[in-house]
Amino acid sequence: MLEISPEKIAHVIIRAREYDSGVNPWAHSGQRRGHGTETELAEFIAGLNEDEQASLVAVMWIGRDTFAAEDLAEAIRAAKAERRTPTEDYLMGEPQLADYLEAGMEALGLSPEEEEDNLQRPV
Repeated sequence: MLEISPEKIAHVIIRAREYDSGVNPWAHSGQRRGHGTETELAEFIAGLNEDEQASLVAVMWIGRDTFAAEDLAEAIRAAKAERRTPTEDYLMGEPQLADYLEAGMEALGLSPEEEEDNLQRPV
């Protein structure tokens, strides 16, 4: 069972895309390009509990075909057992993080587009 909400995965996808592109819509003039988004993404991932972090890694692994969707529980167990570095460092070092998370969500029957749209909807 997935131990992280689809909304949190979508948040990581959105921030990972901004981080990869170097675009930071909230940057103040003079701020290093992408720095705010990088910090925000790292802090968000670091702030997740261990189960959420392991699930996030498992979704990424499913998206890059390291595990099949039906092996989600095994992927989560492996993510917990194999953790050697901070999860935020591991995930942010993956150049296609957003793409893999989206593919993983889709493989698990979740709609990344719907979740992303919900997060970006004006209040």
